[in-house]
Amino acid sequence: MGFVSSLLGIVGFGIGFPVGILIGYFLFIYYQPKDVKEPVFRPIHELDTNALLELLNELPLWVKNPDYDRVDWLNRFLSDMWPYLDKGICATVRTTVEPMFSEYIGKYMIKSIGFECVTLGTLPITLHGLKVYETNEKELVVEPVIRWAGNPSIILVVKLLFFQITVQLVDLQIFATPRVSLKPLVPTFPCFSNIEVSLMEKPHVDFGLKLLGCDLMAIPGLYRYVQETIRKQVANLYLWPQTLEIPILDSSVGATRKPVGILHVKIVKAVKLLKMDFLGTSDPYVVLSLSGERLPGKKTTVKMKNLNPEWNEDFKLIVKDPETQVLELHVNDWEKVGAHDKLGMQVIPLRSLQPHETKSYTLDLVKNMNPNDPHNMKQRGKIVVEMTFSPFRQDTERFSGPLDGYHRKASDIRSVTEETSGNDGAGLLSVTVQSAEDVEGKKHNNPYALVLFRGETKKTKLIRKSRDPTWGEEFQFMLEEAPLQDTIHVEVMSRRTGLGFRSKESLGHVDINLIDVVNNGRINEKYHLINSRNGKILIDIRWKTI
Repeated sequence: MGFVSSLLGIVGFGIGFPVGILIGYFLFIYYQPKDVKEPVFRPIHELDTNALLELLNELPLWVKNPDYDRVDWLNRFLSDMWPYLDKGICATVRTTVEPMFSEYIGKYMIKSIGFECVTLGTLPITLHGLKVYETNEKELVVEPVIRWAGNPSIILVVKLLFFQITVQLVDLQIFATPRVSLKPLVPTFPCFSNIEVSLMEKPHVDFGLKLLGCDLMAIPGLYRYVQETIRKQVANLYLWPQTLEIPILDSSVGATRKPVGILHVKIVKAVKLLKMDFLGTSDPYVVLSLSGERLPGKKTTVKMKNLNPEWNEDFKLIVKDPETQVLELHVNDWEKVGAHDKLGMQVIPLRSLQPHETKSYTLDLVKNMNPNDPHNMKQRGKIVVEMTFSPFRQDTERFSGPLDGYHRKASDIRSVTEETSGNDGAGLLSVTVQSAEDVEGKKHNNPYALVLFRGETKKTKLIRKSRDPTWGEEFQFMLEEAPLQDTIHVEVMSRRTGLGFRSKESLGHVDINLIDVVNNGRINEKYHLINSRNGKILIDIRWKTI
């Protein structure tokens, strides 16, 4: 009898314990308390100190931090637009996620899977403040404080072979402070190429998840585990300095391409050119330029009365996209009076070059690049050129093998780093005069900027009647050695547009030592103008070596 009693006790406990846990769980989930009282609303001045301290976390950030702006107008806009944003966002979610669901149909006994209901509810997102950062870069950086305690309803139905499972997401709360960067700013609508988003702190995420009508988040321990897991995973992906980059415009649209190297071109000679002059000779010279550049082409000297000229002249051209750019060669006949006659032309794609390797070309001259033009069948002579592409040390890792594509190899990173250790060789100095502030003349305000370096003077466009001009113009100087001991002089001038005395006057100047530019590779700073009351000028200077 003792053995039977013990056995029955064990069986009873094994059955009663899980049944009791199950009954208690359902009572906890579905039991509605009857002693719930309505909240009491009281003015702030009637609250005690402890109650006020508890409310501090609920105050909007623009109250506690003057760096954040109040954006009630934006909240009203979101409130009015929320019904339409709800439909648009939910439609995008359906079209994006449902193709992913279709990949699981037929697997794991799943007959179908899809949304029964997708809505963000009636409560819109609220911004508790907005902070705008001012930088010297071509970007717009904002930091909104997002609070969303919404009532969405997202129901997912999974139909298996014998039954179906319903999963519902409800009562979603998201508190986050993302930093949104719109960059780079370009003159093509919507005026920025990319959106970068990063979280400045771990977000707070809270939600209810119902499975077959039961709230899973009510299970003791599961709620905290799920919340911490979500916070950790989101932080690993997007917590600053990690970013989420969303491309808006193609990289070739609107964005300004930066120099990546120098193309060394040697015009050697030409043979058997056409006879264009009256006495059966020609006076040839060559014009060479890179495609996509607005600058005038460079010219060789004129060889008078010579059908087989030899130049042996060297030129340097700045390369911005070796994958697509071509070298254009035009051989012309010089005329003292009237237009110069065209003897022929040819193009050479830069992608055919190997970095740092000299390649010689002997090319037949043609009238144009139309292969179906019968005039191209005529013999116009040949031209011999030598070309070498020297990428900057900072961009060497982008080029591997022929320039028909960009590649990066992990095994090359160490050698590239070693090559870029020195900055005292030949290279390119790029000076971008961005803008000026509070420049004021005694007689007129029509500012333009002069850049003086090693006896060479560059000039920006003139902005009429402005104390805060914006130029955004870049000037380039190719140097045989690093400008360690040099300074660059930038002066803001104003010129009278009409007739009168004192047509020009200086609005201020600045002299910049270039040793820091050589050591750091780049300086982007605002400088106070000398001989100006409050004037400042924003200048971006870069140094790249080959």
